Amino acid sequence: MPRTLEPDGLNWSSSDLTERLTAIIRRELPSLTQEIVGEIRDGIPEYARPIDGPYGRTLRSGVERALAGFVVWLGSPDALPDDICYKLGRFEAYEGRQLNVLQSAYRIGAQTGWRRVMALHQRYDLAPATVSVLADALFTYMEELASSSVRGYREARAQLNDEMQAGRRRLLRLIVDAAPHDLLAEHAESVRWVLPDEVTVVVLRPNAPIVRTLLDDDLLTDLDGTEPYLLVPGPLTADRRAMLELAVAESKAAAGLTVPLDRAPDSLRWARQAFGLVHSQIIDDGPLTLCANHLETLWLFTDAPLIDQIARRQLAALDHLTARQRERLVETLGVWLRTRGTAAQVGDELGVHPQTVRYRMRQIEHALGDDLADPDTRFATEVALRALWLREQAREYDAAGDGA
Repeated sequence: MPRTLEPDGLNWSSSDLTERLTAIIRRELPSLTQEIVGEIRDGIPEYARPIDGPYGRTLRSGVERALAGFVVWLGSPDALPDDICYKLGRFEAYEGRQLNVLQSAYRIGAQTGWRRVMALHQRYDLAPATVSVLADALFTYMEELASSSVRGYREARAQLNDEMQAGRRRLLRLIVDAAPHDLLAEHAESVRWVLPDEVTVVVLRPNAPIVRTLLDDDLLTDLDGTEPYLLVPGPLTADRRAMLELAVAESKAAAGLTVPLDRAPDSLRWARQAFGLVHSQIIDDGPLTLCANHLETLWLFTDAPLIDQIARRQLAALDHLTARQRERLVETLGVWLRTRGTAAQVGDELGVHPQTVRYRMRQIEHALGDDLADPDTRFATEVALRALWLREQAREYDAAGDGA
């Protein structure tokens, strides 16, 4: 049923009213556009940029098109200029602003429009019912614009997030591949990430149950491959460690040393080596193992086959003994080299009588001869035995776990 209003004491049909209002509003568009643009620029710092620049032109174009769309919409409410506000929402997302900035602009636009409606009420002697219809139309229209902008904003943010994450993964790979600094800087700028002076790389178990929402936003991550890892800008502070431990609480992770940006490949390599030792139960600090706590062990296991060769060479003089005899002498020699203790002290650690220690040491001296007096030989032997001892501890741990 047609809507009937009574401005100036006359009956106006819906189409007559719309035609009169749109004619009035069209005359107001240039000055209203100018006023809304000025109010937005004055009220929202993010839009206070040169009006002849790209931001200023985008703002003016958006206001002009939205107001022109309002005139069309008055006559045909199904003709909402969805394209305009949808693109404005996407524009805000691409500019990295929060949605409340655009929503504030809409509020300012609605308030400014309402003031103009009240001015038109006086200037054209519009009936109160007409003003009410016009005000209701204005605020309904602005709500529709805002709703469409929200949709555009959210879709753009989701797309940007996917693109940003892909870009940051590419940046992470460039960093651990030791790409030139200029290339890193270019990629970092494109994904809004500030290149730090130092970095720490953390390696995780494949398919680990990581609580990704607990990870800090400034981390670079590549968590879906067969060798997942992430990069922390700067050192592992107490807060960073706490964050990582919570995120990987149901799994394991190993953190490399903090290094200059161009040495990130070293941090990754050490973290992977440490994670391998964690997997072998040779070292274990809980959810997060720090390379900094296990430097000597990492060094000893840098080349495990080489350690085996050193041990085989240094202990070749004991090969003629039975396996049990050899095991006892190697164990005693290892404790003595590590502690340089007396027979009583070595015996306490091994749980044997001091006289047994003396007997074994005489056998060792007889087999190795002057080698024990040579510092280089003694060092090589101690290194090899320390690595073998750590490996044996890991085997005993595994055996205890199987028994449990």
